[in-house]
Amino acid sequence: MAIYATTYVYVADSTEARDATRPEHRAYLAELTDAGRLVVSGPYVGDPASALLVFDAASEQEARDLTTADPFVREGLVAEVIVREWTIASGRLSSQF
Repeated sequence: MAIYATTYVYVADSTEARDATRPEHRAYLAELTDAGRLVVSGPYVGDPASALLVFDAASEQEARDLTTADPFVREGLVAEVIVREWTIASGRLSSQF
């Protein structure tokens, strides 16, 4: 397994739709956390509206597949998904991976 830093850039003016979909989105993220696939996630502060999700996955494609089932992506609220393999070199998480 490898770590993939994934950025969501949200569709402009989608705040209300994201608010309505957020409970389902968070339930999906909780499932990924319980399955050991989601390391951490949360929104960036400021514009553009975006978020960081860090996945533990076997490949970049698998990390992308995890985003496909996300209600935010499924409902068309994410304009761009950027997935990059990330090496954790230091810090509190480094001893876990």
